[in-house]
Amino acid sequence: MEEEKKRLPADTRFELPVLLGSVFLIATCAIFYELLISTVSSYLQGGSVLQFSLTIGLFMFFMGIGSYVSRFFEKNLLDRFIDVEIILGVLGGSSTAFLYAAYSLTELYYLAMFLLIAVLGTLVGLEIPLVTRIVKQYSTLKDTLAQVLSFDYVGALVASVVFPLILLPYLGIMRTAFLVGILNVGVALFNSRIFVAQLQYGKQQQRLSIAAMALLGAGFFYSFQIITFFEQFLYQDEIILTRQSPYQRLVITRWKDDYRLYIDGALQFSTADEYRYHEPLVHIPMLASANRARVLLLGAGDGLALKHILRYPDVQQVDLVDIDPVMTQLAAENPIFKTINKGAMNDPRVKIYNQDAFKFVEQSTHSYGVIIVDLPDPKDTSLGKLYSREFYLLLQKRLDYAGVMVTQATSPYFANHAFWCIHKTLQSVFPVALPYHAYIPSFGLWGFVMAANKLPPTEQLITQLQQKLPTVATSLQFLQPQNLPHLFIFDADLQLSDTTLKVNKLDNQVLVGYYEAALKEWQ
Repeated sequence: MEEEKKRLPADTRFELPVLLGSVFLIATCAIFYELLISTVSSYLQGGSVLQFSLTIGLFMFFMGIGSYVSRFFEKNLLDRFIDVEIILGVLGGSSTAFLYAAYSLTELYYLAMFLLIAVLGTLVGLEIPLVTRIVKQYSTLKDTLAQVLSFDYVGALVASVVFPLILLPYLGIMRTAFLVGILNVGVALFNSRIFVAQLQYGKQQQRLSIAAMALLGAGFFYSFQIITFFEQFLYQDEIILTRQSPYQRLVITRWKDDYRLYIDGALQFSTADEYRYHEPLVHIPMLASANRARVLLLGAGDGLALKHILRYPDVQQVDLVDIDPVMTQLAAENPIFKTINKGAMNDPRVKIYNQDAFKFVEQSTHSYGVIIVDLPDPKDTSLGKLYSREFYLLLQKRLDYAGVMVTQATSPYFANHAFWCIHKTLQSVFPVALPYHAYIPSFGLWGFVMAANKLPPTEQLITQLQQKLPTVATSLQFLQPQNLPHLFIFDADLQLSDTTLKVNKLDNQVLVGYYEAALKEWQ
C-alpha cells in the first residue's frame, strides 16, 4: 500500500481526501432530500409517520435501483459522477418548490411526489457506487469500502441533526432545499476543477455547475416570494404573516376584519367566530371547578383561551405549556395577536413553558383546580399520545380531587369515532366524563369532553352552571344560561353507534386511525 502511495504523483495525493469529502457532502445532501420531502408532505397532507415512512421506503427502493444501474457505467466514471451531482442538485434544490406547485395547482400531489422520489432516489443510488469505484484507484478494496461507508454514515448523522435544529427553524423549508441543491452542485464544481485534466469535458461541466448554482441561488434569494406565491393558492384570503418553526409552519391570513391562523395548512381559529369555540372550552370547566386558583393550559399558544381564563379574579397562576416558542412569542409580541388575545400572554399571572405537554405533566409536581387541553387534532402519533389513557392518568394525578379537566375532542359529526374514542378513553380514567359540543361556523359542529373525579349529575350540574354563568356572561358573545343545556344534548346521528371502539393507548394509538379514516371520508 505504501509503495502504491509513493508512486502517485505529488499533485494527485490530495485527490483522495477530495473524493472522501465529497462522499460526506453527498451523503448529507441525500438525507436532506429525504427529510425535505417528508416534511413538506407532512405539512401539506398530514400524517407525519405515514409521510416519513413512505418517503424513506420509496427512497431506499430507488436508491437500490440506482445502485444496480451503476453497473452499466464502465468508462469516464468521474464525468458521470459530476453529471449526477449537477442534475441531483438542480432537481433536489427545486424539490420543495415542485411539491408546493403540485399541491397548489394540481390534484396529483402523490404522483408528483412519487416521480420526484423515483428520480432523486435513483440518482442518489448512483453516487456511492460510482465514487467507490473511483476511490478504488487510490486504495485497496478493503480500505475503499471502509473509507467511503464511514464518510457516508457520518454525513447522514450530521444531516439528521442539522436539519431540524438549524436549517428548518432558521431558513425554512424552501430556502433549505435551494441551499442543499447549491451544496450538491458545489461538489460537482469543485470536483470538476480538481480533476479537470482527467475529464472529457471538465470546462463545460464547470460552466454548467456555475449556471446551476446561479439558478439555485436565485431560488434561495427569492424563496420567500416563491413559497408565498404557491401558498396563496392554498388560502382564500391574503397572507399577511408566515413563520417557520422547528415544529410547524404558521400562516396568518386576513379578509377585512377576519384574521385566521393556520398551522401546517390546518385552520386553528378565525377571529369571526373563535369565541364560539373558546367560551365553551374555558368557561364550562372554570365554572364547574371548586378551585380556580391554579390553572394548567396545554397548547393554546395563541393566547385566545388564556384571555378567557384571566377574566376570573380568583385565578392566581396559569401555567401555559406550548412546545413551540415561535407560537408563544408571536402571541406575546405581534400586534395582531396582542389585539386578539388582549395582551393575555403578558399578564404577570401567566408562566409560559415551551416544552412537550406529555413531559411537562409527567415531571410536574403541582396540583391544579382546572386543566384545559387545547391541542391540535390527533392527526399523527406525536399528537395522539396526548389523547391517550396514559396521558390522562398523568393529568388525573395533577388534578385537585374537586378539580375539572377538559379537552377539545374534534368534531362529533365529521370525526364521530375519534370523538367518542376520546370520550371512552377519558371514561377509562376518570369516574366522570361528560361530552358536550358547540357549533362554530368555521369548523362546523365541534366537541369537548369534560372529566373529573367528582361532579354532580348532569342536570344538576347544568343548573349550577346556569346560576354561575351570569357572573361572566355579560362579557361573553355566545355562551348564555338559556343555551347552555343544548350543548349537552347529542342528536341521534351524533351519538356513539360503534360499541367496538377501543380505548386509545400509547401502544395502539387507535385514535389516530379513527381520525385519519374520518379525514379520508370527508376529503
